[in-house]
Amino acid sequence: MTLESENNKKLKDFFGEEYQSLKAYVNSRIKASASREAEDIIQDVALKLFAGADRYAPINNVAGFVYNSIKNKIIDIMRSKKQVDDYTDSNNAKLQVLAELVYDSPDIMYSENMKDLLKKAIMSLKPAYRDIIIAIDFEGYSYREISLDTGIPEGTLMSRRHRAIGILYKKLELQKETIN
Repeated sequence: MTLESENNKKLKDFFGEEYQSLKAYVNSRIKASASREAEDIIQDVALKLFAGADRYAPINNVAGFVYNSIKNKIIDIMRSKKQVDDYTDSNNAKLQVLAELVYDSPDIMYSENMKDLLKKAIMSLKPAYRDIIIAIDFEGYSYREISLDTGIPEGTLMSRRHRAIGILYKKLELQKETIN
């Protein structure tokens, strides 16, 4: 059996048998607002491990290898993300800023109804537009970070965000007209 297929088989068996344990481990290390974040971390680590399985020496202690990789990923996430105690308040403030940007006015009356309309409008955007709005305006990434991560030029990302804001403005204007 080749080194590549041996490591892949060991990793596949381990992830198949221990997925729930890995999820519990990740959740014990982070304060996730949903179990989805734990699954994302595990899947990201699994993808990287499987992609590089042929570069590793034979993996003898699969559990230690995987848990160490997950621990390192959690540390990376904790270092790169600001931990927000109150997720809802933070996102409401970000929605307010985005609404002010869309309406080009810092003194907009921002009702709960408008907040819901803005959330729905964001979720109805094309994935490329929705992703850039969420990454820049809610997750705090810079254009440079996204560009380095995705390979998409910064100018393209800026254009997508500008177009997305224009689309949001039009959608919200139409919603406002139907309400009034």
